[in-house]
Amino acid sequence: MTSYLVRRVAGALVILMIISAITFYLFYAVPRDPARAFCGKICQPETLALIRHNLGMDEPLFVQYWHWLAGIFTGREFVQFGECPAPCLGYSFATQEPVFGAIVDRFPVTLSLTLGASVVILAFGIMTGMIAAWKVGQPLDKIASASSVVGASLQIYFVGPLLAFYLVDTLQLIPRPSYVPITENPLDWFTHLLLPWVVLSIIFTANYTRMTRSQMVEQLTEDYVRTARAKGMSNKAVFFRFAWRGAMIPIVTIFGVDLATLLGGAIITEQTFSLHGIGELAVRAVQNTDLPMLLGVTIVGAAAIVLLNIVVDVLYAFIDPRVRLT
Repeated sequence: MTSYLVRRVAGALVILMIISAITFYLFYAVPRDPARAFCGKICQPETLALIRHNLGMDEPLFVQYWHWLAGIFTGREFVQFGECPAPCLGYSFATQEPVFGAIVDRFPVTLSLTLGASVVILAFGIMTGMIAAWKVGQPLDKIASASSVVGASLQIYFVGPLLAFYLVDTLQLIPRPSYVPITENPLDWFTHLLLPWVVLSIIFTANYTRMTRSQMVEQLTEDYVRTARAKGMSNKAVFFRFAWRGAMIPIVTIFGVDLATLLGGAIITEQTFSLHGIGELAVRAVQNTDLPMLLGVTIVGAAAIVLLNIVVDVLYAFIDPRVRLT
């Protein structure tokens, strides 16, 4: 297990370096000059050159990337901003605030939104899929299957405002979505994020319902299930003791891949409900051609996805005893 984790972490670091390098170089393919945004409408060449020097943009591209990468581990000194302690992701071109500090401030919003939606997806998607498989061919199965098709066809930017209008503005059943730190008031944290969780999870829950149903139906036709039934084991015991464990392996695998899509959906959800998370930083960074903020958000998002995929791989050994991590 230890050697496996060491290899996965080493591979994750290589992947993150490749992602950061690609993002860094692609940024310079954009014909817009970030230094000119600092200079204003009336910009003298001398002023523009000074700004580029203060931002470190007058050096070769590979040198700029090396300084950025080294700053994550050792910190960095800026002419304009002074000392930036490690982990230093630079300073925003647009707001001149530390990138790492801005991400740390916004990260709890996106983390709460993503983890809460993940719980809803796995809980309701798997539960509904298992119920449909248990009642296969019956009306409950058909209702669940039809509902999953409808849910998979919906979009966040359509469902979000619609549910907010009826549940928040008209019926006033839940408070308007916002972020309240869980350390301050867990109940308010839950109630204010409930609608964003539901909206973000609708499409994924529908997909996992269909996926769980198909996997469970397939597992129930396997030889080991028929053997267990031949030995006199009840259908309920076979269903919940054996079949579900075999069905969970592909579902957990796909969930690890879907985490990237879930983070992308979190960005749209944040924009829909005006939640000030990392998604807002990413959108603002693209609009302002803000390389340090864009790089910071990209590397943090990629690190979260890679880390969660490692966790998902480790879970295999707990779900299926046949899996050995070596």
